[in-house]
Amino acid sequence: MVAEIIQSKAVAAGLLKECYSLQGSETFSLATAVNSVILSKRIKFPILEYCGRELFKHISSDKHIEFLDALVKSKVMGSWVIAGMMLQLRLNEHFEKSLAKAAEYITYGNEWYVCDIIGERVMGHGLLKYPMKMLPELKLLAENQDRWLVRSVGVTAHYATKKGLAIYYADEVFKLLLSLANSTDFHTKKGIGWGAKTIAKFHPSIIEKYKNEVYNNPTVKQWFKTKVEIGLRRNEFEIGKYLG
Repeated sequence: MVAEIIQSKAVAAGLLKECYSLQGSETFSLATAVNSVILSKRIKFPILEYCGRELFKHISSDKHIEFLDALVKSKVMGSWVIAGMMLQLRLNEHFEKSLAKAAEYITYGNEWYVCDIIGERVMGHGLLKYPMKMLPELKLLAENQDRWLVRSVGVTAHYATKKGLAIYYADEVFKLLLSLANSTDFHTKKGIGWGAKTIAKFHPSIIEKYKNEVYNNPTVKQWFKTKVEIGLRRNEFEIGKYLG
C-alpha cells in the first residue's frame, strides 16, 4: 500500500506541534523529532518549505545551525529542503555564513539532488535577491575543486533566471557558465548546461551577444552548444504560442 502524500499545511502544522511536544524529552531533540515525525512521511516539497519557515520562527536564531547540522545527519531528502529553506531565510542577516553552510551541506550530501535542492533555495535565491553580493561568491564556487559546488553555479543560474533575474546579471552569469563550458564531469555538465539552457530561453539576446565565443571557441564543448540551442528553440516555442 502506497503511503499517503501530505500536501496540506494544516496537517504539517499538526505534525510540527507533535515535534514540539516531543522536544526536550531525554530521547528526542527537535531534530530527532522532525526526522521521526515529519521526514519519515511522504511530503511535497512546498509543504516541507512551509515546515522550514515555521521551524525558522520557532527556533531561536542562535540555534538554527545547531538544529540543521543535527537534522541533515540523516541525509533524508526532506532534510535538505528544510535546510535550504531555513538557510534562505538567514541570508538577509547572515549572508556569507549561510552560503558557507549551504556549500558545506552540498559537499556533505554528495548527491546531485542535494546540490540542486540546496543550490536553488540558497544560492539561487541569493542571486535573485542579492545579485551584487552573490556574483563574487558564484565565481568562487566556479573555481572550487568540488564538482557539486561547480554544478551549483548552473543550478543557481537556472533558478534565478527562471524567477526573473535582470538581464544585466544574467549576462554576467552566462559569462561565468561559458568559462565552464569545457567541463568533462557528467554532473558538472548537467548543472552548467541547465543554467545555460535557461538563460538562452529567457534571454536569447545574450546568446546573440556571445555567439562567437559559443560557436567558434574550440574550448567550448558540444554539450554546452547543444544546451544553448535547446534553450533558444524553447524561446521560439514560447513566442510561437502567443503569436500563433
